[in-house]
Amino acid sequence: MTAPVFVVDDFGTDGSGRHVLDGPEGRHAVSVKRLRAGETVVLTDGAGRRAEGEVTGTEGKDRLIVRLGDVVEEPVESPRLTVVQALPKGDRGELAVETMTEVGVDAVVPWSASRCVTQWRGERGLKSLGKWRATAREAGKQSRRTRFPEVADAATTRQVASLLAEADFAAVLHESGTEPLARVELPVSGTIVLVVGPEGGVSPEELELFAQAGAKPYRLGRSVLRTSTAGTAATAVLLARTGRWS
Repeated sequence: MTAPVFVVDDFGTDGSGRHVLDGPEGRHAVSVKRLRAGETVVLTDGAGRRAEGEVTGTEGKDRLIVRLGDVVEEPVESPRLTVVQALPKGDRGELAVETMTEVGVDAVVPWSASRCVTQWRGERGLKSLGKWRATAREAGKQSRRTRFPEVADAATTRQVASLLAEADFAAVLHESGTEPLARVELPVSGTIVLVVGPEGGVSPEELELFAQAGAKPYRLGRSVLRTSTAGTAATAVLLARTGRWS
């Protein structure tokens, strides 16, 4: 099994290479994971920088002492994959973010589609966005990533169209698509943006606006997936097709 990952704001050490992991991450390492001297951990800032270290001991219930190695920066994956995720009901949004993070998505854009039952407004919207971001962070740690996906502010349909227009490849998952996503020609670099609609589907007006921005409809298969699982399935297809999983 690979070493557990913990998030840090900095990789500071004393003169002997000793780093103290404290706070919530230190408490999780000491009191939940119960790490002991001799075990290996990975510290990351969630933005691509990482350092492997060896546990040398603990202090109290929330301080893990680590002999830290060199800090390295992992290259940015290419092509970059962004999923525009329509807002699902209940906690299915967090489920979508969690599984897409585990699979390897680079960014998630919450989308207030016209047929979304859920709409993010005011404090409720900020709270929901915070949950999505916290989910991406925790799923990134759990899946041993060192570059966590970005979760953007909620976007309007016109903002999504602008994002699609700037992409090197743009697609909308939709049952009207005649071409399967698994066969489409994809760029080897640049950006890919994929739109996942709500349970009620992408409206004709939204499809038209996205088509004007250069995003055609594509299908995954014969079945229609729920909005909380379609993005994960499509992400897997695209990452395999682009060679990022090779």
